[in-house]
Amino acid sequence: MNNNPKKCLVTGGAGFIGSHLVDVLIDKGFEVCVIDNLSHGKKQRLHPKATLYQADITDDVSKIFQKEKPQYVFHLAAQVQLRESMDNPLHDAKTNILGTINILETCRQTGVKKIIYTSTGGARVGEPQYLPVDENHPVKPCSPYGISKHTAEHYVQMYGDLYGLDYLIFCFGNVYGPRDHPSSKRVTAVFIQSILENKSPLIFGDGEQTRDFIYVLDLARFITHSMEKKPAQKLFHLANGQEVSVNEIFQTLKEISGSSFEATHISGIKGEIRNIILDISQAKKQLGWEPEHTLKQGLTETYQWFKNNPEEIN
Repeated sequence: MNNNPKKCLVTGGAGFIGSHLVDVLIDKGFEVCVIDNLSHGKKQRLHPKATLYQADITDDVSKIFQKEKPQYVFHLAAQVQLRESMDNPLHDAKTNILGTINILETCRQTGVKKIIYTSTGGARVGEPQYLPVDENHPVKPCSPYGISKHTAEHYVQMYGDLYGLDYLIFCFGNVYGPRDHPSSKRVTAVFIQSILENKSPLIFGDGEQTRDFIYVLDLARFITHSMEKKPAQKLFHLANGQEVSVNEIFQTLKEISGSSFEATHISGIKGEIRNIILDISQAKKQLGWEPEHTLKQGLTETYQWFKNNPEEIN
């Protein structure tokens, strides 16, 4: 196929995480093309050197692959909202399972060298049997989102086994940072929007539920750093390895912003796990993973970005 060794294709590359990844890849000297249906992604997020194809991952994208001839595919495009998956499990499955199969099959047909698939660290596991959760933890998702993202992992692994398509699977903690949007329902963006609009943030349940938060720039840099590595293990957890409560996130943002109002607590969400912390020791050992930002550093940069870009909230 004579694929370009410096060409990368990023699905979901105009989105929150994807746009940061595109920036880092281009800064590293790679040529980058993007497939994004712009349902959540934004053109203005894209690096000017990136080539955008407005398409859905369930569409026939073979002509894009044939034209661009990427060696590396980063598959980030997905339905990522747990609550949306509860309301519309058919759409969730179509995007996350059938969309992934479509991308994998196109990779196989066009001679792609390697695919990097991004999954979820918490929702795929379900309610943990022990903490921290390592990569060998039993998997029992309690939401359609967790099921669909984990199901797609099996297809990635199968294409590796049957067709020799090299791959890595990265399972993220709760990602936050600049370019997120409150419509994502990710807690940091929602809290910052409320603070900047002088409203009391809403916290589901008592707020003592915990997550493992990871700064988006740390992820983007590390994924790029690891893309050509060939570790013995293929699936890794990427997070900070720290258990942080939702209340602590709010209190830290309250301190950063100088706000004085308190949060309002409402009923919890079915399908959401109570506590999670990811064991990141294998990513450290085999790939040299080391988060660069502390939680407060990341939240400070995120808050300042939202404050300086108020148009991004609307």
